[in-house]
Amino acid sequence: MRRLLVTLLIVPAASSAQARPTTATIVHQVDSLANAFVAAGGTPSVAIAITRGGNTIIMGAWGKSDLEQNVDATPESVYELGSATKQFTAAAVMQLVDQGKVKLDEPIATYLPALPEAWRVVTVHQLLNHTSGIPNYTAVPAWQIHWAEEKTPDSLIVFTTNLPMDFAPGTKYKYDNQGYILLGMIIERVTGKHWEADLVERFAKPLGLTSTRICDAGSIIPHRVRGYQRLNDTVVNAPYFSVSQAFSAGAICSTVGDMARWNLALHTGKVVSAASYRLMTTPEGPAAASKYGFGLQIDTIAGHKLISHGGNIPGFASANAWVAEEELSVTVLSNALTGNPGLLSRQVMRAALGLPPAVPPAAGRRPPGGSRQ
Repeated sequence: MRRLLVTLLIVPAASSAQARPTTATIVHQVDSLANAFVAAGGTPSVAIAITRGGNTIIMGAWGKSDLEQNVDATPESVYELGSATKQFTAAAVMQLVDQGKVKLDEPIATYLPALPEAWRVVTVHQLLNHTSGIPNYTAVPAWQIHWAEEKTPDSLIVFTTNLPMDFAPGTKYKYDNQGYILLGMIIERVTGKHWEADLVERFAKPLGLTSTRICDAGSIIPHRVRGYQRLNDTVVNAPYFSVSQAFSAGAICSTVGDMARWNLALHTGKVVSAASYRLMTTPEGPAAASKYGFGLQIDTIAGHKLISHGGNIPGFASANAWVAEEELSVTVLSNALTGNPGLLSRQVMRAALGLPPAVPPAAGRRPPGGSRQ
C-alpha cells in the first residue's frame, strides 16, 4: 500500500521555452515511477520529496518500512542516509571556517596531533574533497568482520594507520570515508562537543529538522525504517551494522521532509557564507574530474546545474539533489541497497522539469548523484 501526501500548487510557466509541467502531471509520473521502483523488488519501500522554492510539490512513500510487522512507509519514515551525511559534515566544517575556528589550508595535525606521521601534513581542504591520500578504512577487507561492533572514531583509524598513503596529499582524487571520519573528529576537538550533539545544536534545532539525528541502535527513534537486502530472489534482513562505524562519514538518518528543508537552507544561504558555499560547490584540482566539491557532487541534468550526494549503507540507499536554477529539491530514500535511488532521482527530476524520460544507464552503472558508501 502506498502512502502519498500531495500539495497542489499553481506553478507559473518557466521563462524558457520549456514550460513547467503541472503539479498533477508531476504527481502522476512520480507515483508511476515509485510504484514501478518498489514493484521491481529491489527495495521494500521508497520515500520521495519534491519541492520547488520551498513549496511542496509531492511528499510520499510507497511500500513497506517493516516487512515483518507489515508497516506501511510514510513521509515520516526515518531512513538511514549513508554518505549523504557528508554534506552535513562538510557544512559544519565550513561554518567553523566562517567563524575563524578552522582553517582550510591548515595541516590536520593542528587539530588532531596524535595522527600517523604521514597523515599530519594533510590539510582540512584535502579531507573535504577526497584528495588527502589517506587510506580508506571501508576498503580494508579486515574491516567488514567488525561491522556489528561499536567503534569509536579513534578505533576506526587503527584499520589504516599501518598502511602506506594511497598517494601524496593533494595530487590525486580518491573517495575516502576515512577523511570524513577525521573531519568529524576535528569538529569534536574544536567545539568540545560530541559530533551528534553538535549536529543537533548546529543544524537540527535551528532548521527544524525534527527527525534528523544519528541512527544509533540503542535509541528509540519513532518511525525508524528496517533495512533489507535482496539475496537471490528473496528479500532478507540486512546484516547488522553499527552506525558508530560510519560516524561523520555516514551515520545520519532522516526523513524526506527534513532533507527538503535541509536542501533549501543549505542552497539558499541559510547555512554557510556565500564564499564557503562556492567552495563546497566548486570542484577543483584533482577533484575536478570527479566533479566533487566539499561533501557535494556537481553535475548537470539537461543543462541545469545539479548539486547532489547519495549514500549506501547496509540496508539503505539514498539520493539527495538540488537543481540550482529551479530551486528544485529532490530526495529519494530506500530501505535496501539493491535498488538504484540515484537513477530514480534523475527520473523524478526529469518529470519535475518537464523532460522526457532518459535512457537508463548501462547495467551496474550509477549515474552522478547516485549512491556512495
